[in-house]
Amino acid sequence: MVSVLHIISTIIIIAEFVWGNLSNGLIVLKNCLDWMNIKELSTLDQILILLAISRISLIWETFLMWVKDKLISSITIEELKMIMFSFMLSSHFSLWLATALSTFYLFRIANCSRQIFLYLKWRLKHLIVQMLLGSMIFLIANIIQITVTLEKRFYQYEGNTSVNSIEKEFAILIEMMLFNMTIFSVIPFLLALISFILLIFSLWKHLQRMQLNSREDRDPSTKAHRNALGIMVSFLLLYTMYVLSLLISWIAQKNQSELVHIICMITSLLNPSVHSSILILGNCKLKQSSLCILKHLGCRLKSQNTPTT
Repeated sequence: MVSVLHIISTIIIIAEFVWGNLSNGLIVLKNCLDWMNIKELSTLDQILILLAISRISLIWETFLMWVKDKLISSITIEELKMIMFSFMLSSHFSLWLATALSTFYLFRIANCSRQIFLYLKWRLKHLIVQMLLGSMIFLIANIIQITVTLEKRFYQYEGNTSVNSIEKEFAILIEMMLFNMTIFSVIPFLLALISFILLIFSLWKHLQRMQLNSREDRDPSTKAHRNALGIMVSFLLLYTMYVLSLLISWIAQKNQSELVHIICMITSLLNPSVHSSILILGNCKLKQSSLCILKHLGCRLKSQNTPTT
């Protein structure tokens, strides 16, 4: 039963791993090619590139954590620390860049006549940069807290490099990391939730003004609102699943529940993998590129399967 569970979960994680790398890789490749051609990128494209890169890193780090059981006997404690800190960095930037994306949608699409909103909208790029720089405070605090605790705990095992000691220290490190990541994910999640609520309010007001117009569904502003809302709804659902998976995984780690830990790892990979696909479908440029690639692959497969005379 255990072996079957591991086989099924491994297949799912590999599928998420491949899908996440393909979808995020497409975002990076398309925007980088545009950058090379036109020599400049919009703020949205810059956020998407950084978000996709951080998610690719997060996907790889999660995958490495999954196979750590097979590597546990051949890696050192320092290498284990490096894997954990890399995972923490990738998760931090993935969450905060996604929050910056939700902020971008809010100020670019929502309609508000308040002076503070118009001022922030005019300085949107500076606002996003300051938000990301401010998030570094939480990242540094997280790293310092974990580093100090690790030094106190791991020096107790100095000179003991057996597999059992490495497994014990690895379990301690995972437990601490999951707890800290859950706590430090609350602030970006609340910011994204506020952006979502304000965008819904803006859409509601816009639809109220358009209710006498029979062509309201064709209104570009209405379509932009709904497109952004669809992306943000999916983002918040996957964001919530990711944060909950961190919390539940921490509890499972404390109680040594392997099944729950496996489920949480599969769930956590949905955020960086699936949401990037939704971003592609919601972006005309990326959607067109993905359709062209699929069409090209379909034509090649068709030509290969056609028998020659």
